[in-house]
Amino acid sequence: MNAAAGLRVAPLAGKAAARAFWDLPARLYRHDPHWVPPLLVERHELLSARNPAFEHLTLQAWLAFRGERVVGRISAQVDALHERIHGERVGYFGLLEAEDDPQVFAALLGTAEDWLRGRGMAEVRGPFNLTINEECGLLVDGFDTPPMVMMGHALPYYGPRLEALGYVKARDLLAYIVDADFEFPPAAQRLMQRERHKVTLRPIDRRHLERDIETLRDIFNDAWAGNWGFVPFSAAEFAQLGQLLRWLVDPGFVQIAEVAGEPVAMIGVLPNLNEAIADLRGRLLPLGWAKLLWRLKVRHPKGVRVALMGVRRRLHGTPLGAVLAMLVIDAARQTGLRRGVRQAEMSWILEDNRGMRSIIESLGSRLYKRYRIYGKAL
Repeated sequence: MNAAAGLRVAPLAGKAAARAFWDLPARLYRHDPHWVPPLLVERHELLSARNPAFEHLTLQAWLAFRGERVVGRISAQVDALHERIHGERVGYFGLLEAEDDPQVFAALLGTAEDWLRGRGMAEVRGPFNLTINEECGLLVDGFDTPPMVMMGHALPYYGPRLEALGYVKARDLLAYIVDADFEFPPAAQRLMQRERHKVTLRPIDRRHLERDIETLRDIFNDAWAGNWGFVPFSAAEFAQLGQLLRWLVDPGFVQIAEVAGEPVAMIGVLPNLNEAIADLRGRLLPLGWAKLLWRLKVRHPKGVRVALMGVRRRLHGTPLGAVLAMLVIDAARQTGLRRGVRQAEMSWILEDNRGMRSIIESLGSRLYKRYRIYGKAL
């Protein structure tokens, strides 16, 4: 506690504190026209014991107060799965929101750091809300547009406040935007025509959703294994994502590519839920449910996000691997065009993933948002 400044940081406990924790951003972002209030029911589920991430994640969250006024919040996490895979004693911070006050940032980050040190961590990285497979990275460029579904937003002072506390860039995560009616370059079209006969494309089959969800998970985990910070989706985590696909996503937005009968590539495109909820103030009652369903099922969002994509590792760097990536992109794009989609965000992409960045940039996309993972030795 900083008695002189009247600042204290308290562990999150009780329903009133939980409401204050999730209500804080509405006050902080009240003058930001690009912030989209998240659905509060979804936010509360994030820290619920029902979140399957807690099978491998240990977490503590805090609120910062000046007197009785809530001025900030933060979480700290230890991911046993990350430690087992990478052999690193790295902990995480996340869910960071705070007033523009260096003392508040110092108190919140200091509390999280102390908690992680007490659990044997040698380094802290973040923000992760709550894992690398969920919302992660701090927006450091691209504040002038709203975030897409399951991507974060931030106020411009957050990055400088972290850097003043000794946090430095660990990795940047990139978001590209592209018009849905793009054309593949002539060379890419010729390559696709040459290799297309080897590939069978199909959308997910809702009659066999569990089977296809497991296929998607298997391809994704294989494709991303070895990437910086990668932690595989557990079956329970991906099954939860599968429910989102079941109820909100056109089957054509999720494509599986097979070669010689083997599933080797996949893509998962999400309609931009943020377009549909921007004016709901985070609440689905009393009429929010009806508005949301009508906007998703009848009006259809004009933006989508390519949230999941992968080609099996053994095909990385090969002509067939590049063709598979382009074919699944194009198959999902055709569904989007039929539904009136105008733009697609491809995110997030590791800054050093030159192969995927080259494919995306060849489509005429532009880099329009940058998210930063910060790190600090403990």
